[in-house]
Amino acid sequence: MPMQQPAGFEEFWNEVGEELSGIPVAPEVEPIPMRTTDFADMYGVRITSVGPYRLFGYLSIPRGARSASGKRTFPAIYYAPKNGSVLETIPQGTSVFIRERYVTFSIACRGMRNSDKPYAAMYPGQLTDGLESLRSYVYRGIAADAVRGLDFLVSRPEVDKTKIVAWGNDIALLAAALHSGATHVVATPSYLFDTLEMASTTSSYPLEEFNDYLRLHPDRSDEVAAILGHFNLRWHAPAITAETLLLADHESGIYSPGALADLANGIAGKVTVHESERSSFKDGLFTEKWLTEKLIGKDAEPIVPEHWQSYV
Repeated sequence: MPMQQPAGFEEFWNEVGEELSGIPVAPEVEPIPMRTTDFADMYGVRITSVGPYRLFGYLSIPRGARSASGKRTFPAIYYAPKNGSVLETIPQGTSVFIRERYVTFSIACRGMRNSDKPYAAMYPGQLTDGLESLRSYVYRGIAADAVRGLDFLVSRPEVDKTKIVAWGNDIALLAAALHSGATHVVATPSYLFDTLEMASTTSSYPLEEFNDYLRLHPDRSDEVAAILGHFNLRWHAPAITAETLLLADHESGIYSPGALADLANGIAGKVTVHESERSSFKDGLFTEKWLTEKLIGKDAEPIVPEHWQSYV
């Protein structure tokens, strides 16, 4: 039987959006001198999501940026929340000089360190926390957190609103579906596309977390499937109008290009699927070249870590 969008899908997400829109962003922005460089200023940011819940993020602004009245703006990279405990200013291994070219904003969703009061998530454990109902499932709040991060980023006068990439895993795609601010997406699907179907094929985390949950609650499989259906990227894909780079597993992996075909075909915007070359250097270089071409220009050089430069 063909898969079907779960009942109440639109109503659920409209309710989340309405709840979020009724809560002021209420940003607090403070300089972080220790993380400021000669070419970029770093700030700690606190904003409010549904709950209400205060979130923490890192905002980096290139030196020389000016306000909307005065002139220079920069493309932006939004590092969407991830399934992990630690918030980084930029992903580990990324060249710090990315901060000279782009405004960057990374945000910790509820439960991650720096956004862990009053709720501190467990890893593993976060993916199934509150999975007893749609309203209690923690990813309802996390999705809202990801959208709220984009709300803040698009409000910044230093940002070129025509060039904002949401970067991350499934949450980057979910944010792009729920918020029109992202013009581009770089995403590595890992757990929100056909979740239970994919989990049944593996014992690897993060998907194994769902298998663990169902082993503990075997009588809840139908309810869990219905809840996760609301977060399935299959049903969010038509709302993603941003140009998208999907970073797939190698053909032998769980989320291979073949496994992601329906997702890629469902996304409304232009899609590029890159099959992993099983090399962080090769995959990373492909991504940086794609990003540079889309946000800076075809003739611009990608910014890569120093230890890659002799191979570029």
